[in-house]
Amino acid sequence: MKFVVDMPLPPALARWLSVQGHDAVHALDVRLDRAPDAEIILHARQAHRIIVTADLDYPRLLALSGALDPGLILFRGGNWSEEDVVSRLNHILVALDPAEIEQSILVVDRDRVRRRRLPIG
Repeated sequence: MKFVVDMPLPPALARWLSVQGHDAVHALDVRLDRAPDAEIILHARQAHRIIVTADLDYPRLLALSGALDPGLILFRGGNWSEEDVVSRLNHILVALDPAEIEQSILVVDRDRVRRRRLPIG
């Protein structure tokens, strides 16, 4: 799968995804470190990448636009260590089919993962 890791999460997450065999970039790698969320969504859509973030604005933007893509993995609850993010993301990637991830918003809390299919609304 292809991912873009947004600024609230560490560049090491993109490197870990790459080691796992995915095509992953961090927002810093593609000069989106200061880009508005809408620009990152556009980049992800054009590059067929799933957004991985801790920024709570993304679900609202995708819902308001009626978007069918890009997929989104949202880590909620703040203060996620790099190890925790990697562990939870690994669990998601093993448990779900790529199509389920690409066409959904996954909200990752410490004790559960909620999935909403796109479009929302």
